[in-house]
Amino acid sequence: MDQNSATDNRQRTTDNKVFSLNLDLIDYQKAWDLQQSLVAARVTNLIENDILLFLEHPAVFTLGRRGGLDNLLVSEAYLKEAGIPIIQVERGGVITYHGPGQIVVYPIMNLHTRRIGVKDFVAALEEAMLQTVGEFDIAAQRNPINSGIWVGHRKMGSIGIALRKGISFHGLALNVNLDLTPFSWIQPCGLQGVSMTSMKELADEDLPMDKVLEVLKDKLAAALGISYKKCRLADLERLMVG
Repeated sequence: MDQNSATDNRQRTTDNKVFSLNLDLIDYQKAWDLQQSLVAARVTNLIENDILLFLEHPAVFTLGRRGGLDNLLVSEAYLKEAGIPIIQVERGGVITYHGPGQIVVYPIMNLHTRRIGVKDFVAALEEAMLQTVGEFDIAAQRNPINSGIWVGHRKMGSIGIALRKGISFHGLALNVNLDLTPFSWIQPCGLQGVSMTSMKELADEDLPMDKVLEVLKDKLAAALGISYKKCRLADLERLMVG
């Protein structure tokens, strides 16, 4: 092993910061595949740092472990004509919608190493969203019926996670400037009498996505007790091959 490689290995071993990667707008399937690869790399310790992915998705409906097609209020043919796919995934929850204007965060984190239980982890993600919208003078709260953040009976931020050998994936989705129309095509969370809202709807104006993202990053760091190290996708891909 040459000196540079040895130095790099020491840095990887001693650096406990969380890699922060902005992916901008990325296809859901591509992001899902990336999560699978990153989780495998964390499980085998090819990547020794936890990772937070920040992104948006093109329009897509996803089904959690509890399914959700029975909560679809339009036909699958209607969605096909609209060009919106439906994808089954392994996160918790039922059916939800992702689209541009919604900030999605996928934390690839070793909860066992960090000694944080799933309940506390979800609470930390909720707290980060609550603190974020509060910075924009929006008052939201938790709801004992369903995870996420709420304004009355309207849901503004959703959480659905999965675990593989102690490594978390999937995560949170915060509605910022999202077009809420597709949510009217489903029964969100499988709950009756629930509708969705957004920061834009309550603020009555478009909000700067980059500013909301930076606030959310800061609030996540505080809630999870972490600090960030910026990285590129190429950096993670290099680590994944060993």
